[in-house]
Amino acid sequence: MSAVGTPRGAGLVFIGQSYLVMNPLSIARERIASGFRRMVSGESDGAPEWVTQLSRGVDKGYFGPGSATWVVHGSLPTLVGGVRSLLMQALHPGALAGVDEHSRYEADPLGRLAGTTQWLTVVTFGDTEMAERECARVRGMHRKVTGSYINAHGQEMDYKATDSDLLRWVHVAFADSFLAAHLVWGGPIPGGPDQYVREWAIAGEMVGVIDPPRSFDELQDQLNAFRPDLCGGERALRTVRFVRNAPVPLAAKAPYSALFAGAAATMPKYQRELLGLPTIPMTAVKPVVTAMLGSLGWVLGPTSPSMNAANERVATCQETPGSP
Repeated sequence: MSAVGTPRGAGLVFIGQSYLVMNPLSIARERIASGFRRMVSGESDGAPEWVTQLSRGVDKGYFGPGSATWVVHGSLPTLVGGVRSLLMQALHPGALAGVDEHSRYEADPLGRLAGTTQWLTVVTFGDTEMAERECARVRGMHRKVTGSYINAHGQEMDYKATDSDLLRWVHVAFADSFLAAHLVWGGPIPGGPDQYVREWAIAGEMVGVIDPPRSFDELQDQLNAFRPDLCGGERALRTVRFVRNAPVPLAAKAPYSALFAGAAATMPKYQRELLGLPTIPMTAVKPVVTAMLGSLGWVLGPTSPSMNAANERVATCQETPGSP
């Protein structure tokens, strides 16, 4: 195709024997999308090898297309849920000690984000073998995490990341956060919140959680059972400050502030008070986050590269073991 008549400022991308015209808006959109994916994945090109591997395998995985887990984890409100889960984890001094003493989150926060993103994405969209391999990696990391902390009652406690209570807290904080964000900013969930909690219990068991909740009511009961163990304190407040002021690129600071406000607004009052978070009316936060997620959705497209790769695998697989 000739470049004659190409709009001023358009980019020319050679494909096969022809040129594809890219207008400035498309170029800007692609640059923003690439930058976002680099930030989340930790890879310079935004396309880690494990995403490519999601297209390979022999089954649909533990969940599959149409599952509540695919719907919740494949939608942009996970960005709010991810920030909320970090804040919730800071409420438990044992879980916080493990992160504070053994994680590289302050030195390499985006690297830790990439590690968590990998686990979530692989277990959600990978085939059963890939998901099990990823959970084995996480269990191996947990075995190295030990130490001590001061509990909510002022007593010194030893901990291991493999402790059933700590694993349960991280699991319920995660499930509650992603569900809470989706219920405000996401669409319908197949089977509703109960189905999501029931499905994601599989992931909890795969990393060592004993008897995870299998309904929305059970999730709330298990969360409430932790209330006597939760506290604030300087370590928790320091973590909140770090999460609030995460070292994201300058262009991402305003959108990230909206994510943080949305995360805080969806937390119960007692949790916000323990963490020193202000009360921001949902009526003020919801439209801002809705607009921001809508803009990001326009930039990134309707489905993520991970979901696209998983759909490619599912379309070709011959059997579907491990489905819930």
